[in-house]
Amino acid sequence: MTGPNPVDRGKYGSKIHLLTERTGLPLSLAISGANVHDSQALIPLTDAIPPIRSRRGPRRRRPGKLHGDKAYDHRFIRAYLRRRQIPARIARRGVDSSQRLGRHRWVIERTVAWLNGFRRLHRRYERKGEHFAAFASIAAAVICLRRIPK
Repeated sequence: MTGPNPVDRGKYGSKIHLLTERTGLPLSLAISGANVHDSQALIPLTDAIPPIRSRRGPRRRRPGKLHGDKAYDHRFIRAYLRRRQIPARIARRGVDSSQRLGRHRWVIERTVAWLNGFRRLHRRYERKGEHFAAFASIAAAVICLRRIPK
């Protein structure tokens, strides 16, 4: 008998949750404890997306579609995305292979690597979560500034 599954339970530390656009620019960023499941952070992340001004028409307040891996395959997430009229491309547990998400997943992994390039975020030095979240937001703003074409 091995006991309960130890994954994401009782872990110390923090997680950076990230929502990006297609090229990897961070749209929304959140910090949570390491023992919080990823699916719990998706709804606050999508609510935190700022309105994006377009050249024509009204401001966009929701993404065109949302890609997610099997961790986000929950009934309450799919219902929330349907209410917000956001098409979901979420791999289903036990049905879909996670290989098809590789071309979308590497964008997030690359953005996380950009964030980890900031030494202050690679290891958490701050005691307060608000301070760590502020440094992560500054790092996301610097990433967006670097990606602006010159």
